[in-house]
Amino acid sequence: MLTVGDKLPSFNLKATVSTDLNNAFTDIDNDTYKGKWLVLFFYPKDFTFVCPTEIAGFAAQNQAFLDRDAQLLTGSTDSEFVHHAWRTHHKDLANLPFPMLADIKREFTSALGILDKNEGVAQRATFIVDPDGIIRFVYVTDLSVGRSPDEVLRVLDALQTDELCPCNWKQGDDVLKAA
Repeated sequence: MLTVGDKLPSFNLKATVSTDLNNAFTDIDNDTYKGKWLVLFFYPKDFTFVCPTEIAGFAAQNQAFLDRDAQLLTGSTDSEFVHHAWRTHHKDLANLPFPMLADIKREFTSALGILDKNEGVAQRATFIVDPDGIIRFVYVTDLSVGRSPDEVLRVLDALQTDELCPCNWKQGDDVLKAA
């Protein structure tokens, strides 16, 4: 699995951005959000139970991420059409404010090292990538355990200070000063 300090691999994926079939799909690659922080969070499968709780949780925090010049991107190994169907039929996903990446060839999840060996789907993994394309944070949980968007936002805040941040540091708290 790629880790902190590694370069985000090149990718070019179809993404679902709307339930309106006239403009539901777009292509997204490394240059789409050039110069921004990226928060990529992958989940195992559409039409499941834990996944929509996380996606809705990140959607509720979308403006907070945007305020920090960070773009949220979610994705799985499902196709853009499956993403579209799920968004269309799940009330909490219909108006998602960020794209859903479709890694149907499993190339991106494989390059990241997060393709689950047993299930053949994306692991529940989160990456924070800085504007230079360097991975600065990795967070992976078991397929059955949802993650905390608040914790991801807290870590993004800490990374953006470019300072030493102690345990449980939150935006506005003092940072550590080296003697």
